Amino acid sequence: MKGMIEKRSFLPRGILLLAGLFVLAVLGLGILRVGPPPEIRIRPAFQMIGKRTPVTVEVTEPKRGLSYVKVDFVQGDRVESLAEKSYSYPPALAFWGSRTAHDTIVVQIGRETIVGLKAGQATIRVTAERIGTWLRHPNPTRHEVSLPVRLSPPSLQVISTQIYVAQGGCEAVVYRVGESSIRDGVRVGSWWFPGYPLPGGGKGEHFAFFAIPYDVNTPDARLVAADAAENEAELKIVDQFFPRKFKEDAVDLSDAFMSKVVPEIMAQTPELQDRGNLLDNYLEINTNLRQRNAEALKELAKKSRQEFLWSRPFLSLRNGKVMAGFADYRTYAYKGTVVDHATHLGYDLAVTRHAPVPAANDGVVVQATYLGIYGNSVVIDHGYGVMSLYGHLSLIGVTPGQKVARGDIIGQTGETGLAGGDHLHFAVILDGLPVNPVEWWDGHWISDRI
Repeated sequence: MKGMIEKRSFLPRGILLLAGLFVLAVLGLGILRVGPPPEIRIRPAFQMIGKRTPVTVEVTEPKRGLSYVKVDFVQGDRVESLAEKSYSYPPALAFWGSRTAHDTIVVQIGRETIVGLKAGQATIRVTAERIGTWLRHPNPTRHEVSLPVRLSPPSLQVISTQIYVAQGGCEAVVYRVGESSIRDGVRVGSWWFPGYPLPGGGKGEHFAFFAIPYDVNTPDARLVAADAAENEAELKIVDQFFPRKFKEDAVDLSDAFMSKVVPEIMAQTPELQDRGNLLDNYLEINTNLRQRNAEALKELAKKSRQEFLWSRPFLSLRNGKVMAGFADYRTYAYKGTVVDHATHLGYDLAVTRHAPVPAANDGVVVQATYLGIYGNSVVIDHGYGVMSLYGHLSLIGVTPGQKVARGDIIGQTGETGLAGGDHLHFAVILDGLPVNPVEWWDGHWISDRI
């Protein structure tokens, strides 16, 4: 009996002891438990500060979380706060609740965002604090990155004289650019025409082909040079501009024509969605597919070689009769109602059925396939962003990667794609922009401009 009484009295004492130890452990964690020092990463978009440099700051403390983060800009004695954040967190004894273990802060540093920024050096300083306890308040963690501050754009000087350009036409500019430039060329609205080192030129001498788009009648062509910090120098370069009024055509759509072209194009372009009737399918092709084909030609322009592959004027289709000109503006009507508009960005040339088509100049075939509205097509790269396109072919006689010489037969005329009859659609394309082929056929223009 006595042993049983002693055993019963021992059990409560053991439970109380364990409970006490548990409470002490919890109190100890609440008083002493802190996480590791926060990990800080500072990632500037450029390795210098200039016009505007985005800087991404990542701060991580996965155990207990963050309590405070501050991003400062430091230059000499000047300290300027760029970002400051405090984070909420549960009490020390609460082992649950929302905490912030990771945060990303993006700040913009440069002369556009910091008044009085000076050339030289500057520092991005990040201070991060983790969650503390009643008795433990860990020291903040700091991390810094120093970057050079460059506020002057690259030097830029035009060498060319008498830069004359027509609407829809091309021109070349020769210029000298400073060593700090990493990107230079000509900007015309949303179009960018890259510059290249001038073959045989002196130090820093570059050139660029550029064009005034057919739909721009008040051009703002600027020669641009930018450094790694996005400091830009720019110069207006056009001495004289010749606006043009392009032809306007009215096109009556017939069921017979649409029945001829629509099924073929849809069969060759399986990603096209059937709109349920002939007219809507035609409008889908003439509008949306036309735009997608234009974007594909822009992408193709990125493959152009950085070398001159040609040296003589471009050839036209021999004895070709002009059926449509460059930048003709077409209004489409169906049963007396206007249903669409489009611009014809090339020359339609007809001779005889299945006439041989010569390569307009020396180059390399970059595409030889069916291309939407152009049907069976060949695209030849002539270097430095200049390409020629041959559409509506009945036969393709070349393959991608094949070198061709001026006058080589690359196919035969036809009526594939959006073609009502046998002809060649010929286009010259500069960095993805269709331009007036007449200039490139003209030996005098080639000599004067290029």
